[in-house]
Amino acid sequence: MTFDMSGISAQMVFFVIAIIGFIFLLGSFFLGDLFEQIGLGGELEPDGIADGMPGWFDSRVLSVFVTAFGGFGFISLKFGAGIVLSSLFGLASGVLLGAVVLWFARLLHRQQASSSISAFDLVGRIAQVTVTIPQGGIGQISCRVGPERIEKLARANNAAEIKAGATVVISEIADEAVIVIADEEISHFVNS
Repeated sequence: MTFDMSGISAQMVFFVIAIIGFIFLLGSFFLGDLFEQIGLGGELEPDGIADGMPGWFDSRVLSVFVTAFGGFGFISLKFGAGIVLSSLFGLASGVLLGAVVLWFARLLHRQQASSSISAFDLVGRIAQVTVTIPQGGIGQISCRVGPERIEKLARANNAAEIKAGATVVISEIADEAVIVIADEEISHFVNS
């Protein structure tokens, strides 16, 4: 059995490549790294890439590369470039857009991985109320830990109102919020 490819144009090949890349891009968007889903996450990347750090063989990067290769190859053929020039233009576009996606993914990964401060590390730290804590309600505090500024939902320990701008001490962690002690009560908390 032979397969007759005489009716298939170069434009159609680039178009199909772009569609296949786009389908994988959508799958990666909804499912994350597809290679990781099937157990090939780290095996495809060369040594030296940090654990979990996206690399060139991340399915999202590759799917953007394939989509751009097919799409820009198709467009350049449409504008009259030859197959070789269209392939080179598609290749360069794929590498460029893949590099942009890789850079952005690594930027997001570094920001996500940089927060090594747990909520329990905040207990005993001085903070400032950024959103007034109403009587019996929830407000917000801001606390600097080294170079990081941490913002948390906060409740007053005695259910009293604490105005924005007040200095407080974080005394404990309760579910999604921290419990704070007002400025007037700080000396009592420190001395006890």
